[in-house]
Order: sequence, then structure tokens, then C-alpha cells
Amino acid sequence: MLANMAMITIHKAKTNLSRLIEQACRGEEVIIARGSEPVVRLVPVTRKHGKRQPGALRGKLEILPSFFEPLPDDELEHWE
Repeated sequence: MLANMAMITIHKAKTNLSRLIEQACRGEEVIIARGSEPVVRLVPVTRKHGKRQPGALRGKLEILPSFFEPLPDDELEHWE
């Protein structure tokens, strides 16, 4: 039923949200409309870089020596 629909109303989307999410995850376009006016497109969340890998930022960040210096007393008060 939903697979052939180009657009679905908000009311029907609320009723069929699980199926619509499955469709979007399969790459199908899911448009949700208010009345006959399209308002949103449902798309899956994808990770930009895939799985996290240890050491991926090696050489891209720099820790300055000042990082290891003690905090000033007035700053330290806020942490205690």
C-alpha cells in the first residue's frame, strides 16, 4: 500500500511511521504532506565516516604545553 505512494499525509504518517521508516531506510523516497502541500522528506541517518577508528585524528590535533599548567585560583574555584 505505502510502497506506491509518492506522498503521505501527516495523519497517515503517524499511523504508519514504522513502515515509512523502513521504506526510507531501503532508499525509497518518503514525502510527508500537510494536506496536499509537501512539508518534509523522511531520510535515514547515515554516518559520514562509517565506524569510528582509534587513532583517526592522529596528527590532526595539537595539545599545547599550557594545557598541562595548573588552573588559576579564580578558575579553580568554579570546579570545586
